[in-house]
Amino acid sequence: MATPPPNSVPIAYQAYTSAAVPDWLNKGDNAWQMISATLVGLQSVPGLVILYGSIVKKKWAVNSAFMALYAFAAVVLCWVIWAYKMSFGDKLLPFWGKAGPALGQKFLIKQAALPETTQYHDDGSVETAMATPFYPMASMVWFQCVFAAITLILLAGSVLGRMNIKAWMAFVPLWLTFSYTVGAFSLWGGGFLFHWGVMDYSGGYVIHLSSGVAGITTAFWVGPRSNKDRERFPPNSVLLVLAGAGLLWMGWAGFNGGDPYSANIDSSLAVLNTNICAATSLLVWTWLDVIFFKKPSVIGAVQGMITGLVCITPGAGLVQGWAAIVMGILSGSVPWFTMMIIHKRWTLLQKIDDTLGVFHTHAVAGLLGGLLTGLFAEPTLCSLFLPVSNSRGAVYGGSGGIQFLKQLAGAAFIIGWNVVVTSIICVLINLVIPLRMAEEQLLIGDDAVHGEEAYALWGDGEIYDSTKHGMHSDDTLHPKTTSTGATQVV
Repeated sequence: MATPPPNSVPIAYQAYTSAAVPDWLNKGDNAWQMISATLVGLQSVPGLVILYGSIVKKKWAVNSAFMALYAFAAVVLCWVIWAYKMSFGDKLLPFWGKAGPALGQKFLIKQAALPETTQYHDDGSVETAMATPFYPMASMVWFQCVFAAITLILLAGSVLGRMNIKAWMAFVPLWLTFSYTVGAFSLWGGGFLFHWGVMDYSGGYVIHLSSGVAGITTAFWVGPRSNKDRERFPPNSVLLVLAGAGLLWMGWAGFNGGDPYSANIDSSLAVLNTNICAATSLLVWTWLDVIFFKKPSVIGAVQGMITGLVCITPGAGLVQGWAAIVMGILSGSVPWFTMMIIHKRWTLLQKIDDTLGVFHTHAVAGLLGGLLTGLFAEPTLCSLFLPVSNSRGAVYGGSGGIQFLKQLAGAAFIIGWNVVVTSIICVLINLVIPLRMAEEQLLIGDDAVHGEEAYALWGDGEIYDSTKHGMHSDDTLHPKTTSTGATQVV
């Protein structure tokens, strides 16, 4: 059998096979980017929809799931009409892009490019060329859209069980516009932190630190849940919590694996490191629950899984496997300590009422991951991803110490911006729409807010009626025992 010429390429991979296959299109990269976007989308819908609807008290299952579903849909529309270009378009300010639609045919079918990402040396010569992935803008717009959407959904976890759904409907587009786009442009789209060389491989700062800080800030302005809900808030389905968490974990392959904007060796390493860190963190969190509370908590294991996924995110493709294990050990212990020990002793955190502990699982873990990336980022891996030459973590000497300080400064900007802007948004919304539900809604839950219940049937197809069946809430269906371990947070 004749050997094919060395340069022959199967026709399916060749350019110009049709008008829909231009010479710059790499079908493998495009396929992986769309798959990655779909995986991240599945983390939200149905992943976090299921997780939120299951981890809360039964009377809040519908409202919590709907907050996630609504946010996803609202972000999609806002993203393509104005927010994408504010995050990845032409520069308006050092931290913000110019608003504009990402809807036109000419824009969406051309080769993807992030116009402000060209990195220059001090003498004006090009250090790193502009990011131009080998697929159309449509793939880039959708990939970045699902990241923006999940950020709002993560933020929602702080205010479940009491935020007015109408206020949430107003909050989503405002926070996306005035907070998320700023972090995205500054760190990813070619803003000042990007060009300074702050490392955020896949959203430790842009997504997790921002959602955690904005979440607890919003929780402060909304106020706490009712006393009855705070005293007892059992998950209505631990098994469905695990189903949602599983979608979140597996979807993270797209979350971190898609951020090199290519199906390359860095994306493979990122996916492996993600799973190493998440598994380690889950085990450490579980061991700590056993050591201090004498029993393993399933909800605690889920929290540990999430903190591991969050912690590795800013360095997923920048650190070696051994560093991923170290990061997993720390992400399973440091947020555990802040959640289980500091949270219970700090009066301010007790008053604010962060429903799902998003501050700990995302803000603390995201900050931890960003700082550890500043320590462990390996120079060769950095050269595969970062625009700034000779980037390295502190353990590798040279300029690594400066890198750690850059990570601190980048975090400070994200924290400060989110506290201020989120507070302004909450105050303005409250002038028009109450941020908090009415007391009657807080007492009744889903039926009062939506006219719907998660588990509406009673017996043989009969609609549940509390006056008829005599059982009014979760509290009468379960013995009143004191929760232990991570379940105390929710």
